Amino acid sequence: MVDASPITAVLGPTNTGKTHRAIERMLAHDSGMIGLPLRLLAREVYDRVTTRVGEARVALVTGEEKRVPRRPDYWVCTVEAMPTDLEVDFLAIDEIQLAAHDQRGHVFTERLLLSRGRRETWFLGADTMRPLMTELVPTARVVQHPRLSRLASAGAGKLSRLPPRSAVVAFSTAQVYEIAERLRAQRGGAAIVLGALSPRTRNAQVALFQSGEVDYLVATDAIGMGLNLDVRHVAFAALRKFDGRDVRDLDPAELAQIAGRAGRHLADGTFGTVAPLSLPDGVAAAIEAHRFPPLRRLLWRSSELDPSSIDALLASLRQRPRARSLKLVDDAEDTAALTRLAGDPAVRARARGSEAVGLLWEVCRIPDFRKLLFESHVALLAEIYGQLSGPSAALDTDWMAARVAEIDDAGGDIDTLITRIASIRTWTYISNHGRWVRDAAAWQERTRAIEDRLSDALHERLVQRFVERGGGAARGARARAPSGARRAEAEPPPAVEAGHPFARIAALRALLAPGPAATAPEDDRARWVEAIVGAPHERFSVDAGGRIADGEQPLGQLARGPTLLLPDVRLAELEDLGAGARSRVLRRLVAFARDLVEELLGPLRSPEVRALPGAARGIVYQLEQGLGTAAARDAEEQIAELAPEDLALLKARGIEVGERVIYVQQLLRRGALERRLALCAAWFGRGCVPACPAPGAVSVPVARGVDPRAYAAIGYPVFGTRALRADVAERVHRALASGEPAERLSGWMGCRAREAVGVAASLLG
Repeated sequence: MVDASPITAVLGPTNTGKTHRAIERMLAHDSGMIGLPLRLLAREVYDRVTTRVGEARVALVTGEEKRVPRRPDYWVCTVEAMPTDLEVDFLAIDEIQLAAHDQRGHVFTERLLLSRGRRETWFLGADTMRPLMTELVPTARVVQHPRLSRLASAGAGKLSRLPPRSAVVAFSTAQVYEIAERLRAQRGGAAIVLGALSPRTRNAQVALFQSGEVDYLVATDAIGMGLNLDVRHVAFAALRKFDGRDVRDLDPAELAQIAGRAGRHLADGTFGTVAPLSLPDGVAAAIEAHRFPPLRRLLWRSSELDPSSIDALLASLRQRPRARSLKLVDDAEDTAALTRLAGDPAVRARARGSEAVGLLWEVCRIPDFRKLLFESHVALLAEIYGQLSGPSAALDTDWMAARVAEIDDAGGDIDTLITRIASIRTWTYISNHGRWVRDAAAWQERTRAIEDRLSDALHERLVQRFVERGGGAARGARARAPSGARRAEAEPPPAVEAGHPFARIAALRALLAPGPAATAPEDDRARWVEAIVGAPHERFSVDAGGRIADGEQPLGQLARGPTLLLPDVRLAELEDLGAGARSRVLRRLVAFARDLVEELLGPLRSPEVRALPGAARGIVYQLEQGLGTAAARDAEEQIAELAPEDLALLKARGIEVGERVIYVQQLLRRGALERRLALCAAWFGRGCVPACPAPGAVSVPVARGVDPRAYAAIGYPVFGTRALRADVAERVHRALASGEPAERLSGWMGCRAREAVGVAASLLG
């Protein structure tokens, strides 16, 4: 592939701001896509991007989750799920060193060699990729940034003496549980992060740690890929892991990736081991200096597949690379599944022709989330292919319902729930292939709801098992908590009357309670937070004063941000929520605020309007800055450059270019007026904005102390002593220009004849 656009390789250690810089660069373009190594990290970046531009402009695409609005500008994806046929201005791939990974490396290598943005491409990763990057992408400009904080070795230490805000890392579930049990007994408890956790459970567990409910985190290397946590020290409890084939030692670069989670942004961090374990000679120094042997070979698989027959497809998958620095992936899960199914006579009988073989390959690419017996996974794939290649070309609804119903059970222990979550992920993945199932949207909603229920139950079990509510960190957290929160833990919560600010939380608590026994308030709050974070835009409302609510529950208030179009949000006093939960709710509400602006200005941001010529785009820009209204005198240069056909195009898009006012007719409607007022209240201050005009009001008297720009921003520019609705101002101006006396137009202006004379003079001035 010819590299027509600039390519930048941002390589270096952890905590150099690589991902942050890529996000900022992406948002500087009109469109972009970023590929990330983990579903959890994709969701974290999606939350960050939607906080900036709103959910209406951002798509989230992973194997099990697709949130694709009508016209997204930005795509946040897992690397495997990136749409390869979509052209965007900016494209980035994070953790590109995973191109050397035995199982997933070939996908990253394919993106490295073939994926490009129209205007700019970035690859982010470890410095160990530098030689291969230079060889395989010779046009790439390699840049490096220093780590933002210092990372130092602290040697070995006993588990009982670990400093607060520590993450203990192990590489087996059994060892994670064992360490967490010891921390519960010795230090009050720990949060758990495993790769097998759903994003919902992981977020709830991380919230325990981030809010200070517990001071310790026990995790696998799932924390090593960019997840931002308030960790000050990383302690390795093991240095060997099972990688899917063998138990092996982690190499220094892998250890550094995990150790680098300590000390985020400008805060220094430390790393070490849990005694009596110690790091091999030289490894600690290498991690401190960020110096590791370069990667020698990347995994590869041909992207030019031949689906004319099963054997032809297998042959193309086994095609060897030409470059010596590339190694053919020889044990990819999907290829292994295809090889097994190729030996099934029933499958071979159906897989004849490119379309049937292509479908078989799609089925083989269903991930084995359960990681039980591979034969069991292959048997499921054979059943799925048999149904999809049959007369109905879709999965049998009753069969799928029975399989899903078996999983929909929130009972059982931690391991049982983790297994069920892995199982439901398979059906979520399948339901996201819309043509495979009937009523795909309903199945997606159902499988997501089941995963949410299982995730909530899993979080409860983890807290029950690994957090000592009565001691250690829990005592410290209660000491730091507001008095209301301490009282809630000490005694049963009183009944909450309807209309009380926390009536919705109380109702949710009652609704979600698994039985007569009351659940811990922390669990109920976690569920409520997840419901808010995952809620659609339509769930929230905002009034003309900028108050954001969820039904009757006040959530926050629009506040002054960097610009009129970028309001911030100030949370309501949700005392029941800890710092981590408040941060997540705030992020969701900021995304809602961005959507509010995007939805309001939708008539100015359609593809048709964006395609207008230069002078017309300048007018549209001014309209955006004025929430749909601009003074004609401020756009004289652009208006002078407009050709007749440009004026016709603007008018066809609902944009009126008048003698005194330029405005968008659609944004003078009641609903748009209230949203414009809400944004003005945030920017100008609630005391400096007008009251909401009555329905149908053609003008309002100018009030003392109200900023004239606020009147214009709601579509009522000021002329003399009155603020006239933009369309009325233009209508009156035309009549005055034709010689109509001002006194006879007072009814149009909504004022007395005497006042109309002054208003008319201002209009003609």
